[in-house]
Amino acid sequence: MLKGLRRDFCGDIINLVAESIAFSKTSDRRVIYDELVPQIGALIEGEEDLIANLANIAAVLKEAFGFFWVGFYLKKGEQLVLGPFQGPLACTRINFGEGVCGHAYSTKETIIVPNVDEFPGHIACSSAARSEIVVPMFGNNGEVFGVLDVDSDRLDDFSEADSAGLGGIVSAIEKMIPKAPLNM
Repeated sequence: MLKGLRRDFCGDIINLVAESIAFSKTSDRRVIYDELVPQIGALIEGEEDLIANLANIAAVLKEAFGFFWVGFYLKKGEQLVLGPFQGPLACTRINFGEGVCGHAYSTKETIIVPNVDEFPGHIACSSAARSEIVVPMFGNNGEVFGVLDVDSDRLDDFSEADSAGLGGIVSAIEKMIPKAPLNM
């Protein structure tokens, strides 16, 4: 939901737009994703700056679900480099094929890890992370240009509902890619 505000400041009229996202207070993640996906689509529609959109999406996911860490890694050269995120300090660079993010990038598949300590080669950016889901993002050329990474401080916290919901959000991001040059 987008709300327009007008405020008088020192005799000048300033138009402000405050974005807010509405979602149900339920433990059913499918319901929340179903509510969020169209709102995120509306939020990023018309905004061509990829980084600004990714920053807002990370904030929405953190607020709606309370995940431990939500963020994006973007392909730059021969690595994934930290992009917009919400949560504690994160690893800045990840090599392709390494860790959950690098594996999702290389396999071009969504990866759900119920227990990060059992994932071979897991990169522990935070010892508090217990489970993880990573969704690759594809550019208009069909190549992966980055990943959406979500960490939880609870074991086995992600399911197919998260895969489908986050996949819907990634689809909204991918729709804007022809408009946003990938200068990475």
